[in-house]
Amino acid sequence: MAGPTRGQPNSRETVVTEPLTKAAPAQAPSEHRADVIVVGAGPAGSATAYHLARSGLDVLLLEKTAFPREKVCGDGLTPRATKQLVAMGIDISEEAGWLRNKGLRIIGGGQRLQLDWPELASYPDYGLVRKRDDFDDQLARQAQKAGARLYERCNVGEPILDARTGRITGVHAKLGEEKKPVTFHAPIVVAADGNSTRLSLKMGLHRREDRPMGVAVRTYFTSPRHDDDYLESWLELWDRRGEQDRLLPGYGWIFGMGDGTSNVGLGVLNTSESFQDLDWREVLKAWCASMPQEWGYTPENMTGPIRGAALPMAFNRQPHYTKGLLLVGDAGGLVNPFNGEGIAYAMESGAIAAEVIVQAQARATGRQRELALRSYPKVLKDTYGGYYTLGRAFVKLIGNPKVMKLATERGLSHPLLMRFTLKMLANLTDPNGGDAMDRIINGLSKVAPKA
Repeated sequence: MAGPTRGQPNSRETVVTEPLTKAAPAQAPSEHRADVIVVGAGPAGSATAYHLARSGLDVLLLEKTAFPREKVCGDGLTPRATKQLVAMGIDISEEAGWLRNKGLRIIGGGQRLQLDWPELASYPDYGLVRKRDDFDDQLARQAQKAGARLYERCNVGEPILDARTGRITGVHAKLGEEKKPVTFHAPIVVAADGNSTRLSLKMGLHRREDRPMGVAVRTYFTSPRHDDDYLESWLELWDRRGEQDRLLPGYGWIFGMGDGTSNVGLGVLNTSESFQDLDWREVLKAWCASMPQEWGYTPENMTGPIRGAALPMAFNRQPHYTKGLLLVGDAGGLVNPFNGEGIAYAMESGAIAAEVIVQAQARATGRQRELALRSYPKVLKDTYGGYYTLGRAFVKLIGNPKVMKLATERGLSHPLLMRFTLKMLANLTDPNGGDAMDRIINGLSKVAPKA
């Protein structure tokens, strides 16, 4: 598509709210102006656009590719992500093609432990599975239905900056297969353009080297295990290709897709000396070769190539707001360092950003709007900062093979401890009125530094 596609009709043809800064050029066509521009229509961008549009703001949602499109992901969603889908009004019924899962099966140290998702007031007691090409498409269409204006094949390049203040007031882009140059104008721009986030880099926001990064590699196999109703995590990831076996800092996963295939992959941290030296695609092949033959994780059953992607963790790009630009999802390094989960935090940060923007737009003066926007980084740190600090400590610990081996051998033999660990790693607690485990985890998150 070379032009915008709309959801529910939007009666406004021009922006009537007072901008935060100098107005965009009067000759800019109205269809290229909005209250907010969201760059990237992944889970973070679509969630942001949905909640903004639902609140009555005029939103442009710019996506560089066309749907459906593939993304590297485990495709497994925890109850935390499920809650966000419900909040967006997505039909998550089995009839609509969603596969529900009951919990997590953990394998390591010669043991196997199956844990149901905790029963909480704050989150549902089930997760979901859905391929990312279809998943992202559904979220973008839901944002459209709410009133967001979606441009597909819209490759955003340079930000448009106010010459006096340096604030972002729009973006330059190339639209459609013919790559037609266009400009879009809005007083607020949201960067939801993933780990590479070119827009953030153009605004001088670079990745923090002191924060963990991960890599995910995965592929699909036809398999009789396709309808497994538990997500499966292998805590011991061995590289057995050399003269001596090596325990790697990461985990393997097997998620049944319910469509005749399994998503099989690895999540690996950059805390090991071997991180840069290994070909992770070859490690995945070797790991799959060690699986039981009857599971079908063999080359002839592979339905697609092995693909990889970076996992930006624990606020690895800051500040999350500067000069009219807000960062959400992977662009702001929102991936959970405990378990590599990104979709839930992408959607949550989109909802948080939307709430801040809506409140800012209701202020009477530019100074008051700016004051509201500057609260966004603090809200993120209050929400996740302490928990992510604990996660960074966890990442350093499991980066030591001896610690990881001890943890798997000793921990899996204690179901009560593992239930606590599941709540901790998946960030699933009730903030009020929870059990003793919830109170311990919430207390630790509150006292940890919110860096």
